[in-house]
Amino acid sequence: MPPKLHIIVTSTREQRAVTSVASWFVEQATQHGKFEIQVIDLKEMKLPLLDEPFHPTQRRYQHDHTKAWSKSVEVADAFVFIVPEYNYGMPPALLNALDYLYYEWNYKAAGFVSYGGISGGTRSVQMTKQVLTTLKVVPLPEAVTLPFFAKHVDADKKFNPDESQQKAVTTMLDELLRWTTALRTLRA
Repeated sequence: MPPKLHIIVTSTREQRAVTSVASWFVEQATQHGKFEIQVIDLKEMKLPLLDEPFHPTQRRYQHDHTKAWSKSVEVADAFVFIVPEYNYGMPPALLNALDYLYYEWNYKAAGFVSYGGISGGTRSVQMTKQVLTTLKVVPLPEAVTLPFFAKHVDADKKFNPDESQQKAVTTMLDELLRWTTALRTLRA
C-alpha cells in the first residue's frame, strides 16, 4: 500500500493564486505514482484562530473542527505544503493549522512547493521549517521553488513551468518517499 501524502494548500485569501500551482503539482504527484494523494485546503478546513482550551500535547480536543483536523493529519504519512510568502513569512493560516496539533505531526517528512516573486517563497519555507522541526517533522532540503510564478500562468489560469521545475518535483517526491519509508518505523 503506498504511503498517504497530504498536499496542503496553505493560502486562504479570497483572491488566491495557489489554485493553478496546486493543480499542476497534484498532476505531477499523481504521475509520480508512488503516493496515495489527498489534497487538504486550509481555506476549506476553516480553522478559527487557535481556540482549544488545552495544550495540543494533551489531545483533549473540544471542538469538532479540531477533531476533524486531527484525524486528517493523523492518517497522513507525509506532507507537501504549497506555500506563498506573506511579508517574508509563512501564511498565518498555516502557522495556526500547525499549532492546533502536536503528536499527529510527529515522525513524518515534509516537502515544499513555494511560489512568489523574486524569492519564490523561500523565506516562507524557512520559517515553516523552524516550526515543523519542533513538531518532530523532517523538512526536506529538496523543494520546488517557483520564482515569478505568474509568468508561467496562461490565459486559462493553467500553470506551465519549465522542465527544470518538473524535474524538481520528481527529485523532491523521490526523497520524500525515502524519508517516509524510514520514518515509518518511528511511528510504529
